Amino acid sequence: MYQICVSGSAKGSASERGKRLGDEIGEIIAKSGHALLTGATTGIPYSAAKAYKKAGGLMSLGISPAASKIEHIMKYHLPTRPFDVILYSGLHYVGRDELLINSSDGVISIGGRLGTLHEATIAIETTTPIAFLDGAGGTGSYIKDIIKTSGEKVESVLYGDNPKELFDRLIAVIDKEHKGYANLYEQ
Repeated sequence: MYQICVSGSAKGSASERGKRLGDEIGEIIAKSGHALLTGATTGIPYSAAKAYKKAGGLMSLGISPAASKIEHIMKYHLPTRPFDVILYSGLHYVGRDELLINSSDGVISIGGRLGTLHEATIAIETTTPIAFLDGAGGTGSYIKDIIKTSGEKVESVLYGDNPKELFDRLIAVIDKEHKGYANLYEQ
C-alpha cells in the first residue's frame, strides 16, 4: 500500500473546475487499495477525500497546518470529515506542505494556486514522483514552463489528462523506484 497525496486548489476557479477530477482520482486511489494523504483542506483535496471514503478507501490521512482541532476549525476553517485521521502538525501551511509531500510515495497534482505550486516544487526537489492531471487550470497549467525555465533536469514528473491512465503511470514509477522493497509495502 502506497501513500498517495492529492494536491490541488482549495478554492478559486481551479477548485471548481477540478472537483470532478478530484472525485475521480479519490475513487481510483481507493479502488487501487492505496492510502490517501491530503492537506486536510477544502476544494479538490476535499473532493478526493470524500470520493475516496465513498469508494471504500482503507485509510485517509489529512495533515493540517494547525496545532489542534480547535485551531484547524476556528482559525483555518478546515474540515475534519471525511478523514480517518488528521495530524495537527502546528507547522502552518509552509511546514505542512513539506511534511505532506515527504510523507507521500507519490503525488497527484490537480489545478492549483500558490500552495499547490509549493507542494509541486517540494516533490520535484525531493524527487518524489508527481503526476500533473490536466483539466483544472491554475498553476498546474504552467508547471512545464516553470520546469523548463528552471533549467533543471527533472525526472519522475508525469503529465496527462486521463485520471486512471495517469494514476497507473504514477504507480509504475513508484513500483520501479521501490523495486526490491515491495514486501515492505505489503505490511
